Amino acid sequence: MTPRWPTPSRDALARIRALAERRLEAEEVRAALAVPLGEAELEESRSLIRWFRRRYATPAERLAYVRRAYRRWAAAQPRP
Repeated sequence: MTPRWPTPSRDALARIRALAERRLEAEEVRAALAVPLGEAELEESRSLIRWFRRRYATPAERLAYVRRAYRRWAAAQPRP
């Protein structure tokens, strides 16, 4: 059975959206990029890359996946 999480309030959703969509200053980005990845994060990244390369073994399969993913993303964007 899937656990049921409480539905977040509109205020909580608005705060999350504001954080997720805020524009970062260049210095914030530089500071974040200057922090090296930890060993656990590196291993998780390597594991995901290995999975992806097994799942989509050829460049053509990888490109087809990216095109599908982009279409899904574009379809989910709000219309102006």
